[in-house]
Amino acid sequence: MQFKRQNREAVDVNLTPLIDVVFLLLIFFMVSTTFTDKTELNIDLPEAQSAALQMKQPQAIDVAISKTGDYSVNGQRLINNNLATLKSAISKASEGDHQRPFIITADGQVSHQFVVRAMDAAGQLGFVNLSITTVNPGE
Repeated sequence: MQFKRQNREAVDVNLTPLIDVVFLLLIFFMVSTTFTDKTELNIDLPEAQSAALQMKQPQAIDVAISKTGDYSVNGQRLINNNLATLKSAISKASEGDHQRPFIITADGQVSHQFVVRAMDAAGQLGFVNLSITTVNPGE
């Protein structure tokens, strides 16, 4: 007995719609994703008992120093911790006004050299209103 063979058609999977969907998803996620660059430094402030006036003016120049010695001027992290880079960033932030308050916010574990470098940069640029941020031990 001979059976008639059926002709099989080649099964093709069309990948074009699948590729279109993948590209649309990729574009959607690229457009909807926000890329943030965190410039905040994690700082543990040293303690002091004095009842200093805690007043921060909006025009103040704020230099933050992290535990590892990284500098940040008014929230903008610096690329290195050289004196020339620090002076350039402070000069740019102050816009030539050396009467602004100059506030140093340093981590309690940072080497004293980094604080002195920030004070030296402020002195060389002519700042006279210098403050150092601390916290009360009870807080």
